[in-house]
Formats: sequence, C-alpha cells, structure tokens
Amino acid sequence: MRITRLAQWVAAAPALLIALTISDEAMAASALNSGDTAWILTATALVLFMTLPGLALFYGGLVRARNVLSVLMHCFAVACLASVVWLLLVYSLTFGDGGVYQPYIGGLGKAFLSGVGPDSMSGTIPESVFFMFQMTFAIITPALIVGAFVERIKFSGVLLFTLLWLVLVYAPVAHWVWGSGWLAEMGVMDFAGGIVVHTTAGISALVLVLVLGPRRGFPKEIRPPHNPGMTVAGACMLWVGWFGFNAGSALAADGSAGMAMLVTHISAAVASLVWAGIEWAKFGKPSVIGIVTGAIAGLASITPASGFVGPLGAVVIGLSAGVICQWFTTWIKLRLTIDDSLDVFAVHGVGGILGTLLAAFFAAKSLGGLGLPEGVTMSDQFVVQLIGVVSVVIFSGVLTWIIAKVVAITVGLRVSEEEEIDGLDISAHGERGYDLT
Repeated sequence: MRITRLAQWVAAAPALLIALTISDEAMAASALNSGDTAWILTATALVLFMTLPGLALFYGGLVRARNVLSVLMHCFAVACLASVVWLLLVYSLTFGDGGVYQPYIGGLGKAFLSGVGPDSMSGTIPESVFFMFQMTFAIITPALIVGAFVERIKFSGVLLFTLLWLVLVYAPVAHWVWGSGWLAEMGVMDFAGGIVVHTTAGISALVLVLVLGPRRGFPKEIRPPHNPGMTVAGACMLWVGWFGFNAGSALAADGSAGMAMLVTHISAAVASLVWAGIEWAKFGKPSVIGIVTGAIAGLASITPASGFVGPLGAVVIGLSAGVICQWFTTWIKLRLTIDDSLDVFAVHGVGGILGTLLAAFFAAKSLGGLGLPEGVTMSDQFVVQLIGVVSVVIFSGVLTWIIAKVVAITVGLRVSEEEEIDGLDISAHGERGYDLT
C-alpha cells in the first residue's frame, strides 16, 4: 500500500512542479501594477528632463557668454558618466545587500545588474524601472554641484570628481536613507531627496569651491547673467520635471503621489512670490532671475517633505524657503565672500536642510500632514531629522574635501588664468556658444 502511494506521488511530481511554476509566475504577474509602472516610467523621463535640458539651460543662462557651452557640456557629460557608474557599481552599493555592513553600505551583488532580469520586481514595478528612476537621481545630484564651480574648472577635474563623489559620497548616503541603512532604521523622513540629493550637493558644492577658489575678479567684477531667457526656460523645465522627482518617489500611482505633486507646486509658487517680493521691497524692482530662483528654492525645500505634509506645510515651507534661501545667497557671497557661483549651497543645500527639518512638524496631522509614525512626537522626529542632517553634512563635507584634494593633485582642478580669461568654451572645448562676427 505504501509502495503504491509512493509511486503515485512520484508520478504526480512533474505535474506538481509545473503547477507550482505556473503559480509562481501568476504571483509575479499579479505583483506587477501596470498603472504604477506606467507612472514611474513617466516620472523617470521627467526627472531626466530636469537635468537634460532643464538644469543645463538654467545654469547656462546664468554664466558669461564665453562659458555657456562649458556648462552645457558639464551637465551632459555628468549625466552620461553617472549613468554608466550607476550600472557598474553605485546602484548595487546603494540598494544591494551589504551583509554585516548593511547599516552603512550595500554590497556588490547587483553590480552590472547581476541577477536582475525582465521578471525581477521591486514592489509593484519591475526592478529595471526602479533602477532607471533612481539612476536619474544619481544623475542630477552631481549635476547640481556644477553650478558652484562654473567658469574656472578643468573638464578632466569635473569628470574625476563626479566619479569619485558618486561612489564615496552619494552611494553611502543614499543607502543610509533609502537602502535600509542606519538612518532609515532610525526613521528619518526624506521622501524625495532633501538629504540624499540637496544636502549632499549643497554642502559638497560649498566645500569644493573653498578648495577651488573664487573666479577671477570676484566679487567686484562678476557680470550679470548673459541670457536670462535661457535661465527662465530651464527653470520652467525644472518645475515641470520636479513633479516626477517628488510625486514619482511615491513609487505608485496613488493618493500619495497626488498629494506630493500638489504640495510641490504650491511650495514653488509661494517661494517664487516671496523671493520676488523681497527684491521688490529692497531694490524697487523684482527680477526675473529672482522669481525663478525662488521657484527652485521652493522646489528644493519641499522635496524631503513632499510625501508627508499637506497644503499648509507646503505654504509654510515655500514661505520659509523664499525668505531664508534668499538671505543666504547674499550672506554667502557678500559677507563670507565665497564664490558659490550659481548659489548651489544657498538654494539647494539650505533648502534641502530647511525642508528636512520642517517635515518633522508639518507631517503631524494636527498641522495638516499625513501623520507621524505611531508613538512619535514632533520633537522626537525633529531629533531624528537633525541627526540625519548633521551626520550627512559632516560626512559629505569631509569626503568632498578629500576628493577635491585628490583631484587637484592628479588631473588638476583649476584652469590657468589665461584659459579663464579666454573662456572655457574655446579653451577647453574649442567651440563658441555664439558667433557674433
């Protein structure tokens, strides 16, 4: 009797295996949400649109005419380099399993996307889509730093700095916050990159320009933007692309994404009006450069809080960004005489830190937010946010200083005085942005 039953089980084994395989495939298929996938595909394109062409045009219009191509080249080259490095190494270091080092850095198990196939999933979307979405964040973060060192840096220095910075600064910080690292375990709130993107970029920009030094003639002989229209066009592209940046970070086509989009827009609008109003009161005329810079400050500030706050929080964060970031732009350049050329620290660094800290309060339901974790008070969450900011500020600053020194003694950081006078377009790339003859 037992032998007969055993024979029946053996005979049925192939059919059972087939059934289990079909069941696994069905489960994998059911995990895929086509709506979520379609939205994240769209959001990925929007975030890449922020760098190419949004940020490139925004920065390009702010420099002198003889340096416009160099800025476009820096943004484009950084996007290409970051994409390759993300595939080779940085994605795995950010989201891979780090084993005993998991609190601090991921492992190399996903280098070259090893083990990731067409059916690999990340929640309700294919992992390939998640890979691409997160890649656009790794692209725009070092591209933001470009605005600090324009008009005086070697192109080889840009490339080597970007490579080392992505591996040594971006990957660990992104892992701490988004890759189940130690800050994630503490419960830090950074929905779309106030810490990972804007704080790291802002602090790194500030440290890098201290090593690099100011532009020739700074601060007395710096000319106004050569093409404000180009800057406005870039700012408009950034604003639209930012919906993918923040609302896409919900990783789903749901109410969280909708609210993130809403508060993103409101914060940018409020900060723009506040920035323009301050200029109007101080100088008698609101500038177009001022109003679009205010929009970027509002967008950067709402980024970490966008998935946690409601409209009230968006208004307050936008108002704060318009006042505080505007003050820092003047203080950094005129009081500290630090040549952060296009205000990367004042707009992105200060904005990212501001939004990260304010998220602790305006995430509370009593202030119109979506709610803090159960049992966590505003003060508790503020301490966690502060720890996250301070640790990343120190880490980014120290590592950036080391990287900048390494670049300076290898390929070099700064162009010669003659090259700076001629402009980087012709001296570094052999081209001119405008043919005025």
